[in-house]
Amino acid sequence: MENFKEYYAWLQPGPVGCSASCSPMRPGRGVSLREVCVHGSEQADFAARELRGGLNWLAGQNICDENSGYKITLGLDPGIQAQGYRINGDGNGSFITGADREGLIYGVFAFLGKVGMGEDLPGISAESAPVVRKRILNHWDNMDGSVERGYSGKSLFFRDGRFCYDPSRMKDYARLLASVGINELSINNVNVTDASARLITPELLPEAAELAAIFRPFGVRLILAVDFESPVKLGGLNTADPLNGEVAAWWKNAARVVYDYIPDLAGFVVKADSEFRDGPAALGRTQADGANTVARALKDFGGTVYWRCFVYNCRQDWRDAKTDRPKAAFEHFYPLDGTFDENVVLQIKNGPVDFQVREPVSPLFGRMKHTKQAVEFQITQEYTGQQIDLYNLAVQWEEFFAAPISEHRLARDIMGKEAAAIAGVANTGCDGNWTGHLLAQANLYAFGRMAWDPGLTAKQVTSEWVCRTFGKNTEFDAITGMMLASRGVYEKYASPLGLGWMVNINHHYGPSPEGYEYMKWGTYHRADNTAVGVDRTAKGTGFAGQYEPWLEALYSDVKTCPEELLLFFHRVRYDYRLKSGKTLLQHIYDTHFEGAAEVQAFMDIWDSLKGRLPQGAYESVADRLKRQLQNALEWRDVVNAYFYRKTGVGDEMGREIYG
Repeated sequence: MENFKEYYAWLQPGPVGCSASCSPMRPGRGVSLREVCVHGSEQADFAARELRGGLNWLAGQNICDENSGYKITLGLDPGIQAQGYRINGDGNGSFITGADREGLIYGVFAFLGKVGMGEDLPGISAESAPVVRKRILNHWDNMDGSVERGYSGKSLFFRDGRFCYDPSRMKDYARLLASVGINELSINNVNVTDASARLITPELLPEAAELAAIFRPFGVRLILAVDFESPVKLGGLNTADPLNGEVAAWWKNAARVVYDYIPDLAGFVVKADSEFRDGPAALGRTQADGANTVARALKDFGGTVYWRCFVYNCRQDWRDAKTDRPKAAFEHFYPLDGTFDENVVLQIKNGPVDFQVREPVSPLFGRMKHTKQAVEFQITQEYTGQQIDLYNLAVQWEEFFAAPISEHRLARDIMGKEAAAIAGVANTGCDGNWTGHLLAQANLYAFGRMAWDPGLTAKQVTSEWVCRTFGKNTEFDAITGMMLASRGVYEKYASPLGLGWMVNINHHYGPSPEGYEYMKWGTYHRADNTAVGVDRTAKGTGFAGQYEPWLEALYSDVKTCPEELLLFFHRVRYDYRLKSGKTLLQHIYDTHFEGAAEVQAFMDIWDSLKGRLPQGAYESVADRLKRQLQNALEWRDVVNAYFYRKTGVGDEMGREIYG
């Protein structure tokens, strides 16, 4: 493992990614690669270079030359599903065939991945195509170099109001993204600043085009986040009204300029009418009016408008018990179903609130049958430990895809259909290992793999990542196990039964049970000395009524509501008996003690691997786990003390709770 570097992520060289004990290219194995033949198109040239470089990288030596020997043939076959690939082989060679340029590069990376996990060259066989055509990574990077909700260092792209990046690192980043099938990349924050608004002007477009050229060969197209107010801020108009002819003309001209520089730009992403950002509603127009005007400007260039549905009243009065923030997206967008243009994709957060540890699926999914949608996940760990605490998001995403959206359909059933795209808010930055916490690299890996195929399980993608990062060693199964458990552990000490939001205000790390309770943001749990939770049935806020009748009935009955969402949908007394027989209060006490203890168990597992893992990797994760334990103990003591002070009822087990 002497070649291991956290920077390489899951593309480790041999003998880590392709250990000496399993390498199909090791001396004496009887298999050597001598030639790469390219057939079908010049488009295969780049894929061939990546294949040569990747095989040399895995072998730790130059094994590719022009002599005869084991041949790998690359080619194109338009009969394969778009972006898909096929791999097969025999004793004489392997064949990698792509449906198109993108499919070929994905086939190469799939082949290299299997080699890196120890498969014999002739035995590698696979065929795959993406379920979802658009697999998008959203960066929230600012032009000053900061990253909103970033926990991995400064921006990869910007400094001091300008583009500033290492071209070599950008190429490595493009390779990482392409290796897991990510094909669109939004580089700037959806909270567009005056500086980043200028990305669509000739001042900055030449540099944006240079960046696009780095990503293009890897099949990754850029997206730019734009300001709805751009016609005013950049164009000098006196309004941004989307139904104003001058405004529409301004957007069309702006699009023409942008596509002159970046002909294959995937499109724009827009956040409007949310968190103090202007939008069409402020001008008396609908969200469809705003989205369609921008979309029509992009249509002739093949561009898409990703219009975010994170629209809600962020000045809610805590005294108002009827206004309910989770209802907002549905109220704004559902009545507009069928009014959005074909090149508009509504980008909808996976849950109805804001990337909490536990939420139900947004009721918009499956209800808007005539509008293209994208599910938006948050890879960066804003509410899930901020890349200090271990949190395997693949578990949460698997639960999302397996969640019912009607009596007969699960969320994954609409992926690639009504849901035309999957987006994830990036967790990467300029830290040496990309993600701050080494094990958080698995979340980026899992996002790409599960966006490609939402039917994959958390166990599949996590075990793949462990093997590709640390090598094929059964001792490392313990890493997979602790990562798969990590979501449940974090939930135990941070968010009982779907309650959520008991975090410190603004930075969102660590416990503050009433941090948001009287704030304008509308995220309340309304705990008193008898009960906690929000009644979202027809007798309460009515949120449950946004689901189809079957689901509304399921969620509205306290006996059938999934217990992990109990406090999201119901206000429940502390003496209510759960299915386990425990009272709600005792469940809260127990889970908080258990969660902290299980973090200590993670530390013990990791410590048992000392000497088997690269020293730097071992030490960096060990340090993060120590910090996580401190956080878990703080959560345990603060939350348990909070409910003890509310109720005056102690722990049945006699454990110490601070009164």
